[in-house]
Amino acid sequence: MTSTQSNQQTAARTALVVGATGIGGSALTDRLVDDGWTVLALARRAGAERDGVRWVTADLRSPDDLRAALGTLHPTHVFFTAWARQATERENIAVNGAMVRDLLAALDHAPLEHVALVTGLKHYLGPFETYGQGPIPETPFREDEPRLEAPNFYYAQEDELFAAAERQGFTWSVHRSHTVIGHAVGNLMNMGLTLAVYASICRELDLPFAFPGSETQWNGLTDMTDATVLAEQLVWAATTDEGRDQAFNVVNGDVFRWRSMWLRLADYFGVEPVGPSVAPNTLEAQMTGMDDTWARIAREHGLAETDLSRLASWWHTDADLGRQIEVVADMSKARLAGFTTHHRTSDSFTALFDRYRAEKLIPAA
Repeated sequence: MTSTQSNQQTAARTALVVGATGIGGSALTDRLVDDGWTVLALARRAGAERDGVRWVTADLRSPDDLRAALGTLHPTHVFFTAWARQATERENIAVNGAMVRDLLAALDHAPLEHVALVTGLKHYLGPFETYGQGPIPETPFREDEPRLEAPNFYYAQEDELFAAAERQGFTWSVHRSHTVIGHAVGNLMNMGLTLAVYASICRELDLPFAFPGSETQWNGLTDMTDATVLAEQLVWAATTDEGRDQAFNVVNGDVFRWRSMWLRLADYFGVEPVGPSVAPNTLEAQMTGMDDTWARIAREHGLAETDLSRLASWWHTDADLGRQIEVVADMSKARLAGFTTHHRTSDSFTALFDRYRAEKLIPAA
């Protein structure tokens, strides 16, 4: 294929990014715009205006709203990066499965070529209600592991995707990420920004930067997913024969121990690192009552966001770092299929923190 043909093919592609203001959706939108795609960015509230992006606002839980919002749109590719947390897994299944089903049904008129779905390693570990309990696969997790017997909303989303693909004639891909770190504000699962805010508070108040998790996580191997790596894999799978009708793990490619990473994070922020206590010293406990403190810090440093709840998701970081099991994903399947992107996680954190500082989300050094 010539470069002219490649440019013409890209220009003919229109992507609908579902959850475009989230961590994964934001990075994916950036990547698609840079690559010359036309982007329809779907979210509950429109984001900043930019060239190459048309914002579409809709409630994913309303089939009528989706029909009204999408009825005149004709995307060739859909990237589904959203989910809505519910009180029970039964509700998670009902709500999140329906969002995939209803959105794709609302696009039954569109010339869909490929639909990509972002899930995660709870595919192997089970949902929040039974997380890491009972039989789980050995690490590193591989994509050919059978589903767990426990109900899981990821399975419901996959099943809705598979059914729509058969009915509407598009190809699909599923992308199982580990903890995703990237740039987003107001996200419910943002470890990168959560740790940056925590370290900033520790520095301002001269508090130790205490690891909030378990000794298992402190000492064991783990991995993470840079949002830019996720974005690259999504686009790769949607545009290559090797990526179609497949499920892939997606992590940075390196492994690390928190006992080393914690020292690097502490050094970046100039705080005193402290390891885990016998009982996890959770962030929710450490940061209780810090809302007014953060508002003061934000005012003094001229920061862009004074509302701590829009920056830090203590519960999610506590859940990840408090695990009593090793969590590592195997990338062999994607590598052998041709996806070779690799990031060093310490560099991912540093680049992210630099961006947070530049955008005045956290205080400068």
